Amino acid sequence: MATINVNVDEKIKEQAKETLDFLGTNFTNVINMLLRQIILTESIPFEIKVPKLNAETIKAIEDAEKGIGLSKGYTNLDEMWKDLEKED
Repeated sequence: MATINVNVDEKIKEQAKETLDFLGTNFTNVINMLLRQIILTESIPFEIKVPKLNAETIKAIEDAEKGIGLSKGYTNLDEMWKDLEKED
């Protein structure tokens, strides 16, 4: 047997571990399955995509980062209700 060491984000590792635990398996089994599939298919055995955002979504993200078009936040429930009643 050989050992492979990889660096991964701690949160990603924990989330993956929870899923693998739920499925009754572990990192070693999954990595071995992945490597076998790479050999069998002579490729990465899954599609790798970069999600494409449409222009409207990109603009909304940019506006949000600049603070444009954000809703007013409230820490006081009475103030929120007063503003909601004004809208009617």
